[in-house]
Amino acid sequence: MTKKKQLSASQEDYLEAVYHIAREKKVARAKDIAKRLNVRASSVTNALRTLSSLGLINYAPYDLITLTEAGLVQAEDIVARHEALANFMVQVLGVDSVEADEAACKMEHSVPKSIVNRLIQYADYITHCPRGGITWESGFGYYCKTGCTPGGCERNRPQKDTDGSSDDSTSSSK
Repeated sequence: MTKKKQLSASQEDYLEAVYHIAREKKVARAKDIAKRLNVRASSVTNALRTLSSLGLINYAPYDLITLTEAGLVQAEDIVARHEALANFMVQVLGVDSVEADEAACKMEHSVPKSIVNRLIQYADYITHCPRGGITWESGFGYYCKTGCTPGGCERNRPQKDTDGSSDDSTSSSK
């Protein structure tokens, strides 16, 4: 098993771009990467040299670019973190998919894998737990739309007894 190299956020972005372009076109070219990341060709060349020296891509100037086995493993991990974060924001938090994708791109570089895994578990729980009954509209989404005022929040309301009377032990009838 190959040990993953610690990459900068920028290097991860380049590796992720090579991954996505190679999935679409089988191979990547420097000009495709520059276009995808909206950077100059000279920036791409420097990044590709670095990723090649780390053994993550196969690169030679003016040639096609492919991921090495180690590069593929690392790129798949980056993509999985990105997708997990974006999905969590869309499915659990109700964030617009474009906004979630942009935020995930920034977060994927700094959120530890253990936290991403916990977010995935929580999203699965929210989505699949038959007892949860939690939906965006009935839960946090409702709160985001309406707010919660003291005394108006379901959690702060007195509980009703089975006979329908209020069990408000905090109020006094003096």
